[in-house]
Amino acid sequence: MRKFLSFLLLITLLCACKSKPQIAVEEPEPEPVIVLEPVFEIASIYIIQADLVNTQFETVLKVTNPNEFALILSSLKYQLYGNGLFWAEGRGNDILQIPAKSSSETKFRFTMNFINMNRRLLDDVIAMRQVRYRFRGETEIQPDVPSLRPFLMNFDCSGLSDVKQRAD
Repeated sequence: MRKFLSFLLLITLLCACKSKPQIAVEEPEPEPVIVLEPVFEIASIYIIQADLVNTQFETVLKVTNPNEFALILSSLKYQLYGNGLFWAEGRGNDILQIPAKSSSETKFRFTMNFINMNRRLLDDVIAMRQVRYRFRGETEIQPDVPSLRPFLMNFDCSGLSDVKQRAD
């Protein structure tokens, strides 16, 4: 009988020590990160070397990042038009890093041949008047968030830009 009571006591103790059932708690899914496209604009166009036939320019590209995280422009392919006429095209890699909720600028150079250009455009450049531009192309953007992949973005912006003499 002692063995039976010991056995019964052991079973009672084991039942009393039984852990509470675990309730599975679902972790909330992380909210999706929405990436807003950056805004491109030509900040200025500088004349570096003006000749009768070829003129070298430096164009300052301003990119504004509306996101809560930094963006990296890893490649850029562009065409630039002035007063409706083709000026230049180009491409580059590792272009620019734009901090969150901020803007950054980068420069690129090109040479324009005025031989086949409209005389009015040459006059506007020589007189350093504002020039209507169109800047379009494609860029690869890497959000500075580990879980987000790079994406391609087309851009097409236009406006007026001052033509300035660059001070060395």
